[in-house]
Amino acid sequence: MKKVLLSLGAAIAMAFGVQEAKAQTPYGTALGLGIDLGDGTTFVGPQIKHNFGGFNAANAQVLFGGGATILGVDYSYNKAIPGASGLNWYLGVGPQIGFANESTYFAIRPAAGLEFKVPQAPLAMHFDWKPWWNLTNESNFEPARFSIGLKFTLN
Repeated sequence: MKKVLLSLGAAIAMAFGVQEAKAQTPYGTALGLGIDLGDGTTFVGPQIKHNFGGFNAANAQVLFGGGATILGVDYSYNKAIPGASGLNWYLGVGPQIGFANESTYFAIRPAAGLEFKVPQAPLAMHFDWKPWWNLTNESNFEPARFSIGLKFTLN
C-alpha cells in the first residue's frame, strides 16, 4: 500500500510539474521568416524555433543579404509575462557563422527580446535586440542589430 501511495504521489507531482512546464511554452515548434536588421545590411531567411519544455528553447536560422549568408543557432531562456496572455520575454545567446566576400566570419550573438504567440491562432512573432560580436577578421562589435520574426506554430 505504501508503494502504491508513493507511486501515486510521484505521478501527481510529475503531472503538476508538466503542467507548469507547458505553461511557459505556448507552442512546441514553429517555422517562419527571420529578418535581421540595423547597422549595415538587412538579412532575411527561414528560421525554426523549438521549445524543449520549461524555459528552454533553441532557434536556428539561415539568413541571406548583401551577397552574404549567415548560419546561426541560439539557445534562449523563455519566461511568460504574468497577465499578458501569449507574451513571453527571453534572453539567449548563440554562435553564428557568416560567409561573405570569400571570407568566413565567426560571431557570438546575445539576444534579449519579446515573443507573442497569438491566442487561438497558430501564429507567433518576436522582436529582439541581437548585437553582432564578430570574433574573427578584425574583431568588432555591432550593438545596433535587431531581429524580427514571423512564425507559424506547428504544435
